[in-house]
Amino acid sequence: MDSITHLFYGGAIAAAIAPARHRRAALLAGAALNTLPDLDVIPLRLFTDPVAEMTCHRGLTHSWFVLPFVAWAVWAFFRHRGGRVAQEPQRWFWAIFICLMAHPLIDSFTVYGTQLFWPLPVRPMMWSSLFIIDPLFTLPWFVACVVAWFARERPLASKALCAGIALGAAYVGWSMVAKAMVERQAERALTAMGLSEAPRFSVPMPMNTLLWRVVAMTPRGYVEGFRSLAADRGAMVFQGYPSNVQALRQVEGIAVVDRLAWFNHGFMQARETDRRLVLGDLRMGSEPDYFFRFAVARRDAAGQWRAIEPQQLPMQRDAGKMWNATWARIWHQPPASAQRRGAGSAQPEK
Repeated sequence: MDSITHLFYGGAIAAAIAPARHRRAALLAGAALNTLPDLDVIPLRLFTDPVAEMTCHRGLTHSWFVLPFVAWAVWAFFRHRGGRVAQEPQRWFWAIFICLMAHPLIDSFTVYGTQLFWPLPVRPMMWSSLFIIDPLFTLPWFVACVVAWFARERPLASKALCAGIALGAAYVGWSMVAKAMVERQAERALTAMGLSEAPRFSVPMPMNTLLWRVVAMTPRGYVEGFRSLAADRGAMVFQGYPSNVQALRQVEGIAVVDRLAWFNHGFMQARETDRRLVLGDLRMGSEPDYFFRFAVARRDAAGQWRAIEPQQLPMQRDAGKMWNATWARIWHQPPASAQRRGAGSAQPEK
């Protein structure tokens, strides 16, 4: 999730567990602790390889095998110093431990991918039911923290924290229900297209859980479809897009390509641009713009692909225009004629 959400998410969790007389300190400590795992972006900026920078984020500092030791070290340090932690060591241990462990858990509900079990060679968890920025998810945690800050030791603070945590958890639950509803419609449509076994993923569009995007891989590329739970009726419609799957097969074995395929679960497009092979992560963005695109190889005079130093290509999308389009699509289903035109290339390639 985004950094602002982690501040209030962590603050509410810690304040709900720590003693009431330590509530303000717990709000601040929880905000700091829940931000701590994301500080891995600072040393990662030293990497000259943008693929390594991307795929190592949410790794070591988000591992459930590492964070318990971090929690114990933080708790032991502050207990040794005396003060609040020494006064209530058991309550503070659980506040620190749960706050740290909760960070990668909520991150796993986004599509980016979180390496919960690092250093095991397990692909990142990407349950992809929440967009990385979702104001409706952030709101209950924010309100709970504000009320608790001013109410301090009064019962109102405890009630606000419990209500905020319950509403936040309920929103995550709703997101999983919404995802299941969309995937059921996608399954029907893809089966009718002969793509029932195609690898696929679903993800909410920016800052909501009403409009969803589904991508399925095909032998020559991929198909993309959208579903609004508020507006769409009838069968889900997919549009097909080509990918240079032959070139992708030819560059298998190049370390950076294999790393990307591992990280994004194979959901990537391959395009040749100026004799360079550009790989785009299909999970983040939508056609034709993706947040993560990397030039990884160049075609030589003999037509063979040669590995090059990875280069991340900039994204040209207008964020304001993208959100306006998303908002309009939530509430309005495109005319059937427009959907039929868009679906013209969605037939599976033989």
